[in-house]
Amino acid sequence: MQRLNSARAARRVAFRSSTPRALLCAVGLVSFVSFGCNEPDAGTQTAAAPEKAAEAIDSAERSAAASAEGATPGPILDCVAQDGARPICKFQSPEDIVALPGDEALVISGYGAMGADGVVRKPGGLFLFPLASETPSTLYAGGTEADVAEAGWGDPACPAPPKDKFNAHGIDLVRREDGRLALLVVQHFGREAVEFFEVVGAGTDWRLAWKGCVLAPPDASLNEVVGFPNGDFYTTRMASISGASDFTESIPTEPTGHAYAWSAAGAYRKIEGTDGIMPNGIAASPDGKTLYLNVTMQNEIRKIDVETGRVIATAPVKMPDNVTWAPDGKRLLVASLHGFETTNFGVCVDVPEGACPIPFAIQAVDAETMTPLGPVYESTGAPMGGGTVGLQVGNELFIGSFTGDRILRVALSER
Repeated sequence: MQRLNSARAARRVAFRSSTPRALLCAVGLVSFVSFGCNEPDAGTQTAAAPEKAAEAIDSAERSAAASAEGATPGPILDCVAQDGARPICKFQSPEDIVALPGDEALVISGYGAMGADGVVRKPGGLFLFPLASETPSTLYAGGTEADVAEAGWGDPACPAPPKDKFNAHGIDLVRREDGRLALLVVQHFGREAVEFFEVVGAGTDWRLAWKGCVLAPPDASLNEVVGFPNGDFYTTRMASISGASDFTESIPTEPTGHAYAWSAAGAYRKIEGTDGIMPNGIAASPDGKTLYLNVTMQNEIRKIDVETGRVIATAPVKMPDNVTWAPDGKRLLVASLHGFETTNFGVCVDVPEGACPIPFAIQAVDAETMTPLGPVYESTGAPMGGGTVGLQVGNELFIGSFTGDRILRVALSER
């Protein structure tokens, strides 16, 4: 079966000061609820930075300096189209996006709302977004008595989902071998897990039914997920939940995570070649043999042979976040954050209204050669900054963010 379009995400934590570590927390490069950006243990040390992480670290330090000097842009409050990019201001932290069959509607993950202290103020959910009406509705917001696990959907030992506790992060949509449609969701509120849902419907009329889960490995804070027709999946461990060995008062300078492969037959296994500083968004070839991994703090996307762990090639992309397949199946669309030099990320931590001002681009990369092909969209501010996922549907690009109240709908034919 052919995998459906999928999108990637990554998220946020508390902003406590203008140090590089706080900047890391503000942009949400670790799971907010499960990881939290707590104060580190006394005496924790950092190692020398790898060469490829130097640019990100230096730019973060410059951002901290700019913040100390008072150069702090506020959130973008106007909800007005600009240059073919139209904001739709009806969301809360629209983390990730997938297109439903027929391309008449999207599923958008909502991370909820949180404060600068790292406490979740409002749970998130999964939302249906019809392209014609542009009126989102809630598909799932937490466990109910109707949630019953079904064999073949994740781990048979998975417990029922927490009630009234749901926080959607990375999501992926896949057609199963039995013909049913599955949505896989990384979620952190109430438990750290990959949740499985059956998606039923057509056109703009869809519903979800929870079918099972796979709990995360011990101390793993997950980020993104890619599902396969046989029920297996890949996911990224961006960091540890405890955090003491990964995060200190500066940006991490040693690998914080890697990617896993999960199967019902063999449970989790680490995919070699994926160790890095903040592994983030992932994509895979339809046969699952090749993995594309964004390593945020090393400014690169890797193409990896899953069986051997060999890094086939890399592409330089500044602060890559999520990655999706373009409709042609030949290009990767990579969200890239550009605003460390000028933006105080603290303004983006708690944005119940408006948008984060961080400049970003959606970069195209040739999936075969890993040659950067340039941006398909760039933003230096209004109508939305902080873009962390870009999904192309037809001749339009839909962009989500780790924070704020909006997505962008960009008419590519007008650019």
